[in-house]
Amino acid sequence: MTHSRFSAAVLGIGLVWIGATWSPMASSAEEPPPAVEHLNEDPATTAPYSDAVRVGSTLYLAGNLGLDEKGNLVPGGITAEAEKTMENLKHVVEHNGSSLDRVAACEVMLADIAERDAFNEVYKKYWEPGKFPARHAFGVTGLYLGARVEISCVAVVN
Repeated sequence: MTHSRFSAAVLGIGLVWIGATWSPMASSAEEPPPAVEHLNEDPATTAPYSDAVRVGSTLYLAGNLGLDEKGNLVPGGITAEAEKTMENLKHVVEHNGSSLDRVAACEVMLADIAERDAFNEVYKKYWEPGKFPARHAFGVTGLYLGARVEISCVAVVN
């Protein structure tokens, strides 16, 4: 598989490989494209993003932080934040008809990549060994509210 085929497949941009060129996917007149559902636990939110977006059987989650019920970052550093972030992620996934074992991919942003091992100790408790989602993890120069970690993911709806 060449890089261009892989990228198009991962991004799901509606292209199929036909011979030696890319062509838009043919759509059946009988089957409309899947609806795009913007899902927010709090419909009165003023945030400029959705908690999750469902397209067909795929659920795309916005980044989650280690925030408590009042919207404050939990104290205790990377371990406490990672635990709360994973619990928040689990809640959003389950609230929208899926589960952590249906998560296909995660994107992990760390304020300090040196905290990766501490983060991984928490992260790996949420999945069965050998059945982890695909993942990218990278260090960033800053996260909202001074957070240590932010995670977004893509899941399949049950």
